[in-house]
Amino acid sequence: MSAPEMITGRLPAPFRAAFATRKGGVSEGAFSSLNLGLMTEDDPGAVFENRERLLAGLGVDATRASMCRQMHGTTVSRADALGVERPREHPERDGVWTDQPREPLLVLSADCLPIALCRAGSPPAIAAVHAGWRGLIDGVLESACVSLGDGCLAASIGPSIGPCCYEVGDEVAGPFAARFGSDVMQGRKLDLRLAARRALEPLGVAQIETIDVCTACDQRRFFSHRRDEGRTGRQGLVVFIEEGPT
Repeated sequence: MSAPEMITGRLPAPFRAAFATRKGGVSEGAFSSLNLGLMTEDDPGAVFENRERLLAGLGVDATRASMCRQMHGTTVSRADALGVERPREHPERDGVWTDQPREPLLVLSADCLPIALCRAGSPPAIAAVHAGWRGLIDGVLESACVSLGDGCLAASIGPSIGPCCYEVGDEVAGPFAARFGSDVMQGRKLDLRLAARRALEPLGVAQIETIDVCTACDQRRFFSHRRDEGRTGRQGLVVFIEEGPT
């Protein structure tokens, strides 16, 4: 069985960010193979095994992980280390942050943006954010930056549905063009990643990495809610702070 496949985000030390693909898990069928989402028709036992495999592959403890019940909102709150097998206890939020070393944070996505944010300082702090169009327009990234506080910020924006595939209606296109600039729309197609950059820049985020991979286009490596018409798995973003020098 292969190890979970991940894309590493470029964040400064001591921060780590890893974007999971759909490869390297135990799920089958439409959820093959590294499905991390319980809000699917997949076997929960397989989902828990996938989460544990992913975190073990990064050398962090799944029992110390913090997750979210994602609501497409703007709530970002401090990590609680509830682990990956207590879904009913995870708070309703779309972002989670920590300043504790080796305390992993995990958010899920299947077209929406998974975003890692970090703040240098004493102590350093990191956040994992799930941002769909509602969260972006309503201010989830602003909430995350407020939670992290002052300091040098860097961000890594992970794989998501691209402007090649994300057609939206006027009710979405109008507010995005008004807030982030007309060029976030390419005809009827919305560029979520560009909108996220436009949201982050005025917040003082000095370093922004964008991983320009479309989840809808790449069926081999990614789940996609839109491409698969809702019956699909979830990939995820894991972030954590490495141990400092002793």
